[in-house]
Amino acid sequence: MIVEDQSEVVAFLSRPEAFGDGAQEVERVETHISQIFIGRDRVFKLKRAVRFPYLDFSTLERRHESCLAEVAINRRSAPKLYKGVRAVRRGGDGTLSLDGAGEVIDWVVEMVRFDQDTLFDRLAMAGKLDRHMMDDLADVISAFHAHGEPRTDGGGRAGIARTIESDDNAYLDAGEGVLGRTRTKDLKNRLWDRLDQVGPLLEERRRSGCVRMCHGDLHLRNIFLMDGRPVLFDAIEFNNNFNIIDVLYDLAFLLMDLQYRGLGDLANIVMNRYLDITGASWGLGAMGLFLSMRASSRAHINAALAQAAGDRGPHRDEALAYFDMAVKYLTPSTPRLIAVGGLSGSGKSLTGRTLAPLLGPQPGARIVRSDTLRKRLMGVHPLDRLDEEGYSREMTEKTYRAVYDEAEMVLLAGHSVIADAVFAGADERRAIAQVAERVGVPFDGLWLEAPEAVMVERVKRRINNPSDADAEIVRRQLNYDLGEVTWHRIDSSGSREQTFRSATAVLGL
Repeated sequence: MIVEDQSEVVAFLSRPEAFGDGAQEVERVETHISQIFIGRDRVFKLKRAVRFPYLDFSTLERRHESCLAEVAINRRSAPKLYKGVRAVRRGGDGTLSLDGAGEVIDWVVEMVRFDQDTLFDRLAMAGKLDRHMMDDLADVISAFHAHGEPRTDGGGRAGIARTIESDDNAYLDAGEGVLGRTRTKDLKNRLWDRLDQVGPLLEERRRSGCVRMCHGDLHLRNIFLMDGRPVLFDAIEFNNNFNIIDVLYDLAFLLMDLQYRGLGDLANIVMNRYLDITGASWGLGAMGLFLSMRASSRAHINAALAQAAGDRGPHRDEALAYFDMAVKYLTPSTPRLIAVGGLSGSGKSLTGRTLAPLLGPQPGARIVRSDTLRKRLMGVHPLDRLDEEGYSREMTEKTYRAVYDEAEMVLLAGHSVIADAVFAGADERRAIAQVAERVGVPFDGLWLEAPEAVMVERVKRRINNPSDADAEIVRRQLNYDLGEVTWHRIDSSGSREQTFRSATAVLGL
């Protein structure tokens, strides 16, 4: 609800001379809570004088506080973008200025203008997002979360329960004509059932420091490229129920957004890179709930917009699509374990990466890769190279034990696993199969093989790859005593598409 007339300030900020940057025109973008004025080099963001159940910008003081909070939280991830808070003042002659003399009549956040075509939602629509950008994005998000302040006054079971009730009230207010009360009540009941199942996990994560001051609105439209690196911006500052949350709930918004846009393979890449770095796989039992709630929130927002438009247009279709996603995320899926073995350069990791999005539940299988686990155990980034100590017999045995342990943990959480390692020894192949036997899930082993020349050429071409294997390692592995290999043998010497088709045929996918 609008509580104050800001037309004078809007008119002032709409004039190019307000910017002092040589702007010839001002582009204006409006949302339900802010108005954004874009000049040549600078951007001003004005908080609307509104009051809703979840935010209050109704007074000058509240808008000032919110501007300060927005700059503070967003400088964590975008320090070059957020310049500060500026006062809009009325001088003695009645004219308005920024930081001039006179009475403060409003406040704005000042930002640097960036290339809008680098927004990730636009890059997604243009088909320009790729695996390496997703790896970089996961690195940025994991670092952002790592530096967030752990909190015990939010998140957990109670925080999720509040959101379920809030979303259901939103359906009552705006979603009835589009979605129907029978369907929204059914979704609410399913969410409560899942919350009852994972409530203890959410509390354990809250006590363990996994609830932090997060972004809160982490979708593609709030990410852009600056100096070739992803930058997170426009984090929520106005309601701690939205930003003091579990880090995986924060990540879930991005994963859901990618899947909604038909980019499930990229969602799986982001999830796995994030888990590789953070070791947060133990929270995957809550991922289905988190994804469903993110989709549900988008559903009721679009339902409200559709209702305002007379139950017509694209918002109605989007509300229905998001709602269907919310339901599907809660639909049970039987996990399975697939081990992909073979010598270095045989194509294990590429095959695992292409198979993972096909396995439920969404956003696909957890890839437990020995290369990245070894790096995490050594306390380094997946792309950092290890010295000989990192490949000692003791370290290799420790790495394989970690592969078995994480695979079992993820399977017990209800998620499929792809175990990616050489698995050169019969005892290693037997040990990973026994993980599936203990948990009681289906197991398939794939053994990829290619000629020496093909494998050597592949490892020579690698860039930005967690594997440290080189041509000499490949030649050394060719002398291994593999024993009897009873897994499905796949010729991986051809194209990636040929290997993928062979693997899916064997697995029945």
